Amino acid sequence: MSGTTMVVLIVLISVGSGVIYDMYKKHLEFKSRTLKDSKEANEHVAAVTKELVELKERVQTLEAIVTDSSYSVKQEINKL
Repeated sequence: MSGTTMVVLIVLISVGSGVIYDMYKKHLEFKSRTLKDSKEANEHVAAVTKELVELKERVQTLEAIVTDSSYSVKQEINKL
């Protein structure tokens, strides 16, 4: 193997390993960003689910008030 061939191989190996290292680093950054986004999305879903449960409870309470017979009597009295 000549000296020129060895120099070319060393340069190719160096450049190739640098490219592979950069690709791996980018992969790790993407993975950490994805996990962060996933955690934030899960927190948002939990908050929205909690709010939905609270709203359903409020609607049930309002339905109970409106369908109560004494409520309609109060409405008729207020009309007079």
